[in-house]
Amino acid sequence: MEKTFVNFLGASGLDASLQSVLNEIVNVFPQVAKALKTSQLGYADTQNVYGEQQLKLDVYTNNLFVDALQKNEHVSSLASEELEEEIVCGAGEDGFSVGFDPLDGSSLVDVNLAVGSIFGVYKGKGFIGRKGSEQVAALIAVYGPRLTFMISVGGEVLEFSYHDEQKQFVQSGVMKVAEEKKMFAPGNLRACSSEEWYVKLLEFWVRNEYTLRYSGGMVPDVNQILRKGGGVFTYPGYQEKPDGKLRLLYECAPMAYLMEKAGGAAMYGVVGEKGVAGEASQVAKGRILDLPLTKLDQRTPIFLGSKKEVEKALEFIKA
Repeated sequence: MEKTFVNFLGASGLDASLQSVLNEIVNVFPQVAKALKTSQLGYADTQNVYGEQQLKLDVYTNNLFVDALQKNEHVSSLASEELEEEIVCGAGEDGFSVGFDPLDGSSLVDVNLAVGSIFGVYKGKGFIGRKGSEQVAALIAVYGPRLTFMISVGGEVLEFSYHDEQKQFVQSGVMKVAEEKKMFAPGNLRACSSEEWYVKLLEFWVRNEYTLRYSGGMVPDVNQILRKGGGVFTYPGYQEKPDGKLRLLYECAPMAYLMEKAGGAAMYGVVGEKGVAGEASQVAKGRILDLPLTKLDQRTPIFLGSKKEVEKALEFIKA
């Protein structure tokens, strides 16, 4: 018998309040998928908090999730990549806080590539001072030829696929990441302009016959690593933006949670402070899930995927 998402939650042993929040999120996924197929493309007359012009779908998708979660009596706080400040809801310390990127990779919509949504769920109220290791659940939805999502609530990473006729999600896989796999998704190639080590890492991948799989969207690229059972995704910082582009709360922490639960690794690596001679004196490396959140839009370089592939990539970072 097929295991539906509702069946999974019922057998999970999770608190009923967390089940309610997760159901609230998942129930919006088909609405987003429909909007991507039927809504008018183009830009809205607004910018997000980062000064980036918003697509109409960015705004619409964000509103779908915010409206649904604000109505849930078990939600304490919301933080979205599209909003400047967190939204305080009514559940207080007994509820759950949800940080999310409502439409990751939205610039790929007009060229008809897969995009997605990213969610990290924390017990209690608020986000500042929290670490990704405190998440009680993480999810990514993929809006592609099929509507799927992956979730972990502390155990294995499960994939669910949407059945149009049944109007429900059915389990379609259990994700396991091997320690090694010759597949790479190299984000932020502009870093090659100042980071010679990144050029050398790319050369290593090419000369050692790694398979290139990169779409320009974090959700589809990480989804592929999870689905194919290995590989490595990188998004380093560089001279102009030493912390990179990707946000810790909205993107990196949930992805790191899923990757670790599937048996992989998620690390940051960045050249440290400048020494007296004006040259970088050290390289800082560590686990993404150990990074405390100091501000909602905090960014971090990220290297995630198969453990040994992540280790190899980090070895190339040189001051």
